[in-house]
Amino acid sequence: MYAERASRLDGAVVWSRSESGGGPVVPVLPDGCMDLLWSDGRLLVAGPDTHAYAPPGTRARYAGVRFPPGYAPAFFGVPAHELRDRRAELAELWPAGRVRRLAERIGDTPDPVAELEAQALRHAADVPAPDPLLRAVAAALDRGWSVAATAEAVGLGARQLHRRSLDAFGYGPKTLARVLRLQRALGLVRAEVPYAEAALAAGCTDQAHLAREMRDLTGLTLGAYAALANSETPEPSGSSTTA
Repeated sequence: MYAERASRLDGAVVWSRSESGGGPVVPVLPDGCMDLLWSDGRLLVAGPDTHAYAPPGTRARYAGVRFPPGYAPAFFGVPAHELRDRRAELAELWPAGRVRRLAERIGDTPDPVAELEAQALRHAADVPAPDPLLRAVAAALDRGWSVAATAEAVGLGARQLHRRSLDAFGYGPKTLARVLRLQRALGLVRAEVPYAEAALAAGCTDQAHLAREMRDLTGLTLGAYAALANSETPEPSGSSTTA
């Protein structure tokens, strides 16, 4: 079962998931986000995905804080591209003793989700705020702006924008734009908007364009995704679980 709510961290989402060990495994799709995860005593980081990730079907509890595109590198202290397509132990990034104490504290509470969020808030208060320029880049691309128009709006050259996007998002602005456009389309698909209408509203040229993007970025067809999204306990794209 999956549940989520808005976090007290700016722009973030707090979520929880319990694995039943049965039913369809709904893959996590690329969304430009990164997650801080707690799972049965472990603290992990889910980096930005470039393809679908199939979570394990084993019985496990998860609590997560999902950061919007560009927010997590300052929080974790590493460029996003170093965590691209990875599920890593938090102890690879932070001192192992500190991570162990945090994991124990979260596990000892009756509400690991709330405690994970509280610990994330404490850490966020001590690290630099996300770069507002990169927040503007993500917002422009999510509105469907072209990479060229976005670069001009924020006053960066193409190479500068690409380099800074790798650090902030894990991949270049063109890939981020594709990922965000796909997420806009899939939000409409989940709302049962016809595929052709969803494609155009999201910024694709037509339904065939959306279908190609879906295959390239997720390995799924639109029909297969719609069937999974309508399953009993669907897994939203941003809830990045790990083995």
